[in-house]
Amino acid sequence: MCLVAVAFSACLLNHGDAHADKPLTAPETSAESNPRPKEKARKTYMGRIVAQPMSHLGASWLIRPERNDEESAVEAFGQLGIRPGMTVVDLGCGNGFWTLPMAKACRAENADEKTADSGPDQSDEAGNEHDKWNGQVLAVDIQREMLAKLRQNMLRAGVTNIQPILGKVDDPRLPAGEVDLVLLVDVYHEFSHPQSMLWSIRESLKPEGVIALLEYRAEDPDVPIKPLHKMSKHQIMKEYTASKFKLVREYNDLPWQHLMFFARDDSPLPAIEPK
Repeated sequence: MCLVAVAFSACLLNHGDAHADKPLTAPETSAESNPRPKEKARKTYMGRIVAQPMSHLGASWLIRPERNDEESAVEAFGQLGIRPGMTVVDLGCGNGFWTLPMAKACRAENADEKTADSGPDQSDEAGNEHDKWNGQVLAVDIQREMLAKLRQNMLRAGVTNIQPILGKVDDPRLPAGEVDLVLLVDVYHEFSHPQSMLWSIRESLKPEGVIALLEYRAEDPDVPIKPLHKMSKHQIMKEYTASKFKLVREYNDLPWQHLMFFARDDSPLPAIEPK
């Protein structure tokens, strides 16, 4: 049984989307003050060895029955603050352990959750109307096999407000300025083009949009994860501030992982110092 159903009790609801795997339009260039990096694949970055991505052949590890007990995933999920109507991204979505509960959280379960003054429904570029309270998850992975597994889990759960996107190693192919939250769960350390990816993510965020970064703690030798798949707060701060992000929130009570929230450096959200 998929752990999503067990750990998150994800009785997921439907919102139509007929564009699975369709890449979204991303900007070709940014402002002159922050141009897209010209970056080649890296073996090291800012003193850190870049880890190899997990293969789709190891996807079963992502939904292992003991995952929630080990990582307190339900507790971490509760810190994300996902609300109906949000556009959220699961970057490195794999087979959907986080994606499916995100889909439930970002859509209204019933009309009572809407307010009379919430404004009219919106239309997309093709003129198709949709309820602005029914948010969506943009589920990005660079492996077609992972997205195939995600679609199977979407079908089993009966959820359709997820748009699978086949990303590139240097571009997640996200829409500019439309994203409320980008979730990165134990994946950032595997980016072969970290500058390019953070640039693209930065461009996708709304002014108060944030990255929620989960990484296994390198400071803790008792976390039973290979060292190349861990990151320290010091290293995280060094890399994210270099890409024009600021720390705006953190949660330090998970058993294995850092949970750090980053906004654009020009966001109105106030910066904090890491503990």
